[in-house]
Amino acid sequence: MTIDWTLEEYEEEERPGGAMQLWRIAYAHACEAVPPEQVEAYRDIRDLMDNNMSTIWFRAGLSLVLFFYVFGGSSLSRSVPGFINHCDMVARSLSNPQVVFSTRDRSGKNFIVDDYLKGYQWIDKNTPKDSRVMAWWDYGYQITGIARRTSIADGNTWNHEHIATLGRTLTSSEDVAHSAIRHLADYVLVWAGGGGDDLAKSPHLARIGNSVFPDHCGDDDPKCTKFSFHEDGSPTPMMERSLLYKLCQQGVTKGVKINPDLFEEVHTTKYGLMRVYKVMNVSQESKDWVSDPKNRICDAPGSWYCVGQYPPALEDLIAKRRNFAQLEDFNRKGSASKSAYTKLIEKELGHGKQEDL
Repeated sequence: MTIDWTLEEYEEEERPGGAMQLWRIAYAHACEAVPPEQVEAYRDIRDLMDNNMSTIWFRAGLSLVLFFYVFGGSSLSRSVPGFINHCDMVARSLSNPQVVFSTRDRSGKNFIVDDYLKGYQWIDKNTPKDSRVMAWWDYGYQITGIARRTSIADGNTWNHEHIATLGRTLTSSEDVAHSAIRHLADYVLVWAGGGGDDLAKSPHLARIGNSVFPDHCGDDDPKCTKFSFHEDGSPTPMMERSLLYKLCQQGVTKGVKINPDLFEEVHTTKYGLMRVYKVMNVSQESKDWVSDPKNRICDAPGSWYCVGQYPPALEDLIAKRRNFAQLEDFNRKGSASKSAYTKLIEKELGHGKQEDL
């Protein structure tokens, strides 16, 4: 059977295209496949059901009976309202913007917290247009879309090695971090204020960094437990020395202060949920090198897909990275090339031979 999908000229009664044209084509072929008398009998029945008043009232009454049974007498009458409430809650949670939210004070009064929105708007209004903002990848799209600045990483996290480089940098000591950041960014942004802020996420950042830079926490600590909180909530020495801890806790925790020769705090939002720091002594040479079109690697001449490169000043840092895809291949035979993290996970899962661990 061959179907002609060519669009017809517009007609008043039958507009071509769309689902109705598909239905007309299918109906025509169905009519051709059965005897003419059966088609005629079907059309007589349809005419009776659509035009005879007694039949129409019967159909309407039957529909009402089914409606009240489904929503009043059956088990669906109990489950449908719950399903509707569930859909409503999910819709509200998905539509609620992450940069603005409503909460209550101690007296129970509602108020709007727009720290994140105002913080991004501040960046848009008060930083040079060519500024690059470093932050954890969670906020990359917001930096690009609301602050309208270049982000160092965003939700397109397919490049694990790059995300690990960002995690290692932010969880390193401030002098080590600055030596890399000055070649990559003009500002550093952190979410602070407690809850699910960057400090709460920071152990994951350190662990991700260690998955590619085994010298960060060391093979003796593949899960990077030395970068964490003690049971009393105080930071471990490695966390306390880190740039991320100081960016979040400056002026909040007694004795915590960022080195003003390395980073300058330029903006903190009303409730302290976002803090923005200017990177001091930014390498203009590295910035110019990265922005030079000649240093972009594109998959084809004139293509929009151009893989970024790190400036030459970071060659020593990048040389320390290990390829994550190779390190974390749990199907790889033998243990010689497996990372300490892979061996630990295999041991916890009960995979592999004991001598491989």
